[in-house]
Amino acid sequence: MAVEKKLDLLALSSVPLVMTLGNSMLIPVLPLISKKLKISSFQVSLLITVYSIVAIFLIPVAGYLSDRYGRKVVMIPCLIIAGIGGAVSGWASWKIDDPYVMILVGRVLQGIGSAGAAPVVIPLIGDLFKKNDQISAGLGLIETANTAGKVLSPIIGATLASFIWFLPFWFIPFFSLISVFLVFFLVKIPKQAPKKQSLKEFALCVKGIFKRNGRWLYAIFAIGCIIMFVLFGVLFYLSDMLEKQYNINGVHKGFLLAIPLLALSISSFLSGKIIGQDKVRMKMIIAAGMAVLSLSFLALRLQHSFLFLLTFLVFSGIGIGVALPALDALITEGIEKDERGTITSIYSSMRFIGVAVGPPAYAYFTSVAEHLIYYVSGGISIVAMLLVLYFINPHDEKKRPTPKLA
Repeated sequence: MAVEKKLDLLALSSVPLVMTLGNSMLIPVLPLISKKLKISSFQVSLLITVYSIVAIFLIPVAGYLSDRYGRKVVMIPCLIIAGIGGAVSGWASWKIDDPYVMILVGRVLQGIGSAGAAPVVIPLIGDLFKKNDQISAGLGLIETANTAGKVLSPIIGATLASFIWFLPFWFIPFFSLISVFLVFFLVKIPKQAPKKQSLKEFALCVKGIFKRNGRWLYAIFAIGCIIMFVLFGVLFYLSDMLEKQYNINGVHKGFLLAIPLLALSISSFLSGKIIGQDKVRMKMIIAAGMAVLSLSFLALRLQHSFLFLLTFLVFSGIGIGVALPALDALITEGIEKDERGTITSIYSSMRFIGVAVGPPAYAYFTSVAEHLIYYVSGGISIVAMLLVLYFINPHDEKKRPTPKLA
């Protein structure tokens, strides 16, 4: 891989890293924000919810715009909007006596920026590289950066808030600006004609894509949603358990939460290196990852002492980590270049749904019966494995028909 392409990947890796930090690092700070603003737990939870909900609905729009006008044309302004959102929340916390509403406004802006920045990275990797093994390696690096953000975010958020409670908000514009400069100066996109499509033509195009490839695309969307649902649900559960059952909190809890995420990050990187261009191999890696994930929770149902819990959550992280780059590669390489932005954006929306639903769902499961978590997690992981085996067939991919010449 050329040095220039490595610089491209370095710059693009900063985008999911910044976007992930912008959301996840607030989680350990929420109780402090609630105390400082004198608001309820539900009100403070909206700081995370509004970010995700806005992103879910706007990600497909960003995909359409990136297909039509270009990836960087969409990505760079959205990174700037995300930075402005962080600055609005930080300024409101600093200068306004009752800043809650303005903080929410800032978080909405961050959600808009996130919707138009991070999901566009996946199709952009497909644009930059011609060889499938290079695409797979690039996607593995992007997933690694995404997961690295999840690993670092609790530690960074807690550290910044220990100085000034609203300092994490100011972290967003600072690193968004760095990402803007990296993408603007280092990412060199091959020239291609913009795709001029009306909304009606766009809708017909999407309908045609799903008519040709719906069987395996629906499966990938569902698997992506399941993976994020389990990942964020389990992180919420583990955080709650460490504090309530083992009296572990603060930075120590952050480091323990980082252990399974670190396993996920390393396995994502290695998976991106080995999946290459063999789509059958990609399918089997995803199925193996889901099998490891389901077995981890079945083992935890039998025994979940502290050491046992942490050990098998590491295995669950490995299962998720090996699957994610293969999912990204399948969906990127199975769709034509000028349609990738649209489809990968819908895929990203499905992942955001899993992120948004996971924590409250696992909170409910815990309130009913703790062992329900292991049954649900293991059960839907088995469902994901079956979806891979029965609905994803690389040989069934169908490209857009070539128009006949008159």
